[in-house]
Amino acid sequence: PRDYRPYRSSAFRHPVRPLVAVEGGDPEMAELHGPVFGRTDVTDLDNDLTRQHAGEPLGERITVSGRLLDGTGHPVRGQLIELWQANASGRYAHQRDQHPAPLDPHFTGVGRTLTDDEGRYRFTTVRPGAYPWRNHDNAWRPAHLHFSVFGTAFTQRLVTQMYFPGDPLFRHDPILRSVTDESARQRLVAAYDHELSRPEWSLGYRWDIVLDGPAATWIEEGR
Repeated sequence: PRDYRPYRSSAFRHPVRPLVAVEGGDPEMAELHGPVFGRTDVTDLDNDLTRQHAGEPLGERITVSGRLLDGTGHPVRGQLIELWQANASGRYAHQRDQHPAPLDPHFTGVGRTLTDDEGRYRFTTVRPGAYPWRNHDNAWRPAHLHFSVFGTAFTQRLVTQMYFPGDPLFRHDPILRSVTDESARQRLVAAYDHELSRPEWSLGYRWDIVLDGPAATWIEEGR
């Protein structure tokens, strides 16, 4: 539900009136003014968030990989996937995040990649920490990664979140609980994959993103 009262800000942010078409608007304006996580073409280093600075970031290094699929299980090729996250202490490298956890000078927390011919993507990063938010008393968000899939234009962008298995904060998190379908909620949780783990380097998590159909991944814009 767009107005899910335990998630307090949804009561203020959800639409309450029908959408209004903007006459004569230029759809390309969204392309010019929307956020991007790079000023150049995607490079081979953009999907490794641990190699973007002179030093190594602190935290548990992880590899996250999966496939981007359509509703029939076919791969979606050549699609831009972006990732952003908090650091290992649970703090974003953003001026609005001022809670008293340390920033990591060697971790910005953003990356991007293109899916291959099988719809696969891969990121190397560090596992984010839980962080407090002011939704209710003693509110903490489970560790999570934000993903966006762009489609063929910025106006088609879909945003979702990936969680880690076994997190004790799941039952306390109104954002995750706002996905009221239990099976859909479970599809937001990645699976530990020992075959994806790299010896003496990183633990592996596998998570597919399904764009539509009965097994679709929940997106923040709603279904």
